[in-house]
Amino acid sequence: MIERDKKIRKNINLFEKKRFILKIISQNQNFFSLIRWEAKSQLNLLPSISSKTYLSNLCILTVNKKKFNKLTNFSRIVFLKLVNQKKICNIYKSSW
Repeated sequence: MIERDKKIRKNINLFEKKRFILKIISQNQNFFSLIRWEAKSQLNLLPSISSKTYLSNLCILTVNKKKFNKLTNFSRIVFLKLVNQKKICNIYKSSW
């Protein structure tokens, strides 16, 4: 899992500058519309894994993007395990 996370972060760093430049070009009104349109199409061709939001919506421990809790950066299953082990303070199961 850690190797997969490192690979994802490396991929994001590779495409970060290109994505930033293409966004600026596509939003700048001083360029011709054809150039802006081409920048937008190039931006759409970049892989979705290279986006920063893909990284921020991953669980820290399991690198799982499904059932992700945005408040804690853990997946739902990991969050419940941590609460049951009492590793997260002041959070208890409501039925106790």
